[in-house]
Amino acid sequence: MRRTIRGVVLALVATIGLAVAGGLTVARPATAQIVLKSAYGEASLAGPAKARGAVVWSHGRSVDSEDSEAPTPLYMKAMRDAGWDVYRLDRMRVSDTLPNSSRALAGYSEALKAKGYRRVALTGQSFGAFISLIAAGQTNAIDAVVATAPAAFGNFTEAFDSYRENAAQLWPILREVRRARVMMFFFHGDDFDPGGRAEPARNILTQRGLSSLIVDQPSLLTGHGAANTGLFVRRFGACIARFAEEPPTPNDPPCDETWGRSPSAEMLQAALPANASGSARGNDATATLRPYMGMWYGSYINGREVALSVEKAEGDAVYADYVLGAGMESDQPAERVRRKGRIENGELVFDEKGRNILRYRLRPDGRVAASWLDKDGHGRLDTVLRRVN
Repeated sequence: MRRTIRGVVLALVATIGLAVAGGLTVARPATAQIVLKSAYGEASLAGPAKARGAVVWSHGRSVDSEDSEAPTPLYMKAMRDAGWDVYRLDRMRVSDTLPNSSRALAGYSEALKAKGYRRVALTGQSFGAFISLIAAGQTNAIDAVVATAPAAFGNFTEAFDSYRENAAQLWPILREVRRARVMMFFFHGDDFDPGGRAEPARNILTQRGLSSLIVDQPSLLTGHGAANTGLFVRRFGACIARFAEEPPTPNDPPCDETWGRSPSAEMLQAALPANASGSARGNDATATLRPYMGMWYGSYINGREVALSVEKAEGDAVYADYVLGAGMESDQPAERVRRKGRIENGELVFDEKGRNILRYRLRPDGRVAASWLDKDGHGRLDTVLRRVN
């Protein structure tokens, strides 16, 4: 949800009408434009008899654009790959209110259950998280809710007078959840988050006897849109799929996967240089370059591993292999390229003509701050690398 308008939880419910989408009929406000559709096309749906369940993702709400045009987040592909039929609830903002949209979502959930799905789970981002939780208080058809960065009352910058309601209004909503287990994610640096929401949410759900899993400020995932990133699905996709299917147990694997903290076997093999120790010789920059020698590893927010193997220096030139792990899509294979750079003011820089720019700077803690910059200035990725022995 970007530039969220101030929501009104106690708004009057509009006149009820009927909507038909994907073979489902549900009562909803006649003036609303709220449509349930397959997230990946009708051909992707296995149907109630074969799918593990149906999951509905709900987008955020913006003042100046239609969030119904926002792409389905990558972690929903993990749900599809786990055997779920994945839907999304598209809502035009003119009638997208908490009462209208939550009522429609509850109706669609009941229709999915009536169609024969064994499980119905709701996932939602920001405003979509709020309506998913509210819907879970309106029907028994919902088995699980996954709410990422829940917000419906603006952010610190543009709605300071109301953004604390993102906490205050969350508590009564959680107290109304009927039977669904609830998974929630709160992210560091989220301008919509008043802070301190994890523990009260956990306590309310525990007191209600509802299964819950609250993930509060996971490392390296920052900002309101952190759940839309490849890094999020790499680390939490499997956990979300497990939670949607069954309540958590003490014997479950850790929810936060270790991906990106240690090189995968494929990445390690691709990144390891022939001479891992390397050498710096023959120039005045030897002392500056020596701390960079060897292999450095980390991951980007887009869910790709990255490594830099600094091999040698010849004169003023520094030679290294830049390795990028496979991406989230099938057309994003692992890549390895040879780069020629230099030391500039203590920073390692690779900016050959016609190629993307790489910059590395040693940090006081012994790690390396790394930046990838698109050669045309259209994008930037920042991360921190650690040395791999």
